[in-house]
Amino acid sequence: MTAENIAALRKEFLEDGVVPIRGVLDPQTLRMAQEAFDWSLAHPSVAATTFSQKAPGKFYQDLANPMAFPAYRGLLERSAVADVAATLWGARDVWFMYEQVFLKDGGAARRTPWHQDSCYLPVAGEQLMVMWISFDPVAKQGALEFVRGSHRGVLYDGSSFDPDDDTAPLYADGRMPRLPNIEADRAPWDIVSWATEPGDVVCFHPAMLHGGAATNPGLRRRTLSLRFFGADAVYSPRPGGAKVPGSRVDEGNAARPSGQESPDGGGPVFARLAQTLSAGDPFRHPGFPKVRPH
Repeated sequence: MTAENIAALRKEFLEDGVVPIRGVLDPQTLRMAQEAFDWSLAHPSVAATTFSQKAPGKFYQDLANPMAFPAYRGLLERSAVADVAATLWGARDVWFMYEQVFLKDGGAARRTPWHQDSCYLPVAGEQLMVMWISFDPVAKQGALEFVRGSHRGVLYDGSSFDPDDDTAPLYADGRMPRLPNIEADRAPWDIVSWATEPGDVVCFHPAMLHGGAATNPGLRRRTLSLRFFGADAVYSPRPGGAKVPGSRVDEGNAARPSGQESPDGGGPVFARLAQTLSAGDPFRHPGFPKVRPH
């Protein structure tokens, strides 16, 4: 890529909060990503969840498996995925936060409700990124959708992924406004999405309002999401502790899934951040490995 192309992508990511990058994963990197994804499916964590839905299809997710890092190390350290984050931030330092896998299969699967990832995670900063990798071709009408520029707007309460009400709040304590019903009236929102092919990535800031289209019968969608942060990331506590939508545990549980196992086997990281960090402290922990430079 030329310096001009990089500058344009960096500007788009900064201003819009989301940018698609075509063909950035070569066949070897895509193979490494697929192997890591398959490992996650074969080794579910306590956070593994099949979302409740009225349609007959399967909507499965798992995330932040405390045993996952060895399976992902090669992808993170020997491929270009972390370099993409550094390039879009214009930064040198990149840390890996956690992995997340999604599988929609076996018939029609529900739409992923509109939400922001940042309301679930106790971290804030400009240098935050979710890298969305699909192993199957995704048409525009079935793609992940975003409200352009919403990473600089209101941070809403999270969706509890209630099958009867997509805006049902996660915390519901009044400190964060309830999610708007975007799907009920899409016209006022600047919604963008892109068709993708294997090898493409969509990179977005976790404060973006986003949601995924439903899966039609006969289609399968396998997605790997990698989350990174940079030097400006700070600890930002959420009401009642960070939570994982649809999981059976939360930050107060010793089995809290949302975070990597520390290298010394010390347990899930997010469950213990409040013991060592105060609001505004640099977001650092040995369980979040530094992958650039390494």
